[in-house]
Amino acid sequence: MIRRHAIGLRTALMVFDAVFAAVLLVVVSVVRFGPEWDVLWRQVIPQPLAFLALYSVAWVAVLAYFGMYRPRARWSIRSEAADLVRAIIAMALISLSVLFFFKLPDVSRLFLFMLFPTQYLVALGTRAALRLGFRWLRRRGYNTRFVLVVGAGPRGQAFARRLGENPDLGLHVIGYLDDDAALADDPARVLGTLADLQEVLHGRVVDEVAVCLPFSQWNLVDAVAKLAEEEGKIVRVPIDVLEHAFAAGRVEDLDGMPVYSLVSGPDRLVALAVKRLVDVAVAALALVVLSPVLLVVAALVRLDSGRPVLYAQTRVGLHGRPFRLYKFRSMVVGAEARQQEANPDADPRAFKADNDPRVTRLGRLLRKSSLDELPQLWNVLLGHMSLVGPRPAPAVEVGAYDIWHRRRLSMKPGITGLWQVTARADPDFDRRASLDLDYIDRWSLWLDLKILARTIPAALEGR
Repeated sequence: MIRRHAIGLRTALMVFDAVFAAVLLVVVSVVRFGPEWDVLWRQVIPQPLAFLALYSVAWVAVLAYFGMYRPRARWSIRSEAADLVRAIIAMALISLSVLFFFKLPDVSRLFLFMLFPTQYLVALGTRAALRLGFRWLRRRGYNTRFVLVVGAGPRGQAFARRLGENPDLGLHVIGYLDDDAALADDPARVLGTLADLQEVLHGRVVDEVAVCLPFSQWNLVDAVAKLAEEEGKIVRVPIDVLEHAFAAGRVEDLDGMPVYSLVSGPDRLVALAVKRLVDVAVAALALVVLSPVLLVVAALVRLDSGRPVLYAQTRVGLHGRPFRLYKFRSMVVGAEARQQEANPDADPRAFKADNDPRVTRLGRLLRKSSLDELPQLWNVLLGHMSLVGPRPAPAVEVGAYDIWHRRRLSMKPGITGLWQVTARADPDFDRRASLDLDYIDRWSLWLDLKILARTIPAALEGR
């Protein structure tokens, strides 16, 4: 398992183990002693809540001691069950020793007999459910990451074969790049030569680039890695081809195969998972709370300029994934065909036009108040966007990006972002792109909260 993925799973397991240990202790107490269990507990332990917390921490510590949170290239319920047997025996011995050492009053033997076997079964069940749940999601393509293998020779084929044999990793090889297509086991999977790297990165959805070139082409590895990094891709190099270290990176375990990974952009799995949970919770709540506003705006658009009420446009999302973005229509029907008429000298990377004649009367008000953006909460729920992130651009604008601009695609786009609350009126696209990249490099949940806090007054004040 890739190390950073293992960190996320390990954290999730620790949280589940601790929470279920505390809950189980209460449930077994209620079953054994009835509704007045807390009264009996206080006769034995003055601070039952502190004991619950201590018991949970001790259980996680015991599991960690027996290696229950270490990454495993091969996982099976049998191995998990065997390790849990040792852990639960140790936990039982520790608990009995504590009771004896502190000379606590007699504790019901039936209570202990119920607690530890149940603790074992719950721990095994929750851990198996988590792991199998991750595996089920991966096998059905959820959160799949697309990998381009540079080098179609034996090393590249071995790397691709390892990923193909382990769909649980969620890494799907889209094809190879190599100057000699005949090296590939299936030449049809060769997408081009090494010189086509930039074109393939722009034309396909690519999350990661695996550099598997032979030693004879080692002089090209730095150039390939640098280009992929500039575009915001994760770069992987099988450790056996390394002859020197890159400027930054880390060794990770990919299903038992060590690889050297160059990771650009946010890669803290747990924090990103929390970001997604916040996105879903806030977007769902906002859609419910703002539903009267949504209905009123929709009715006003219908009365002002007719149908359609919503405007949908294909935008470019994470690592080039296309999606349909929704807004309340603020322009006349067919406005896209008249874009150059509105401002023929506009920067093609971020089209802007002052006093755009295509904007309707109501549309100007909607844009000034940002009410036209509200339907994008639905995009957030669908997972296409986040509340905070770089703004999603149409494909025609992305096609005009310089290489360094494309790193904006290494993070999920957002409804609001750093440049929207600091330099929304700045016409310089490079300045805005720099702010997006600064956000990506400094990203944290706290930074998201600060941007959201600045967004609300900015929207209300028409900024």
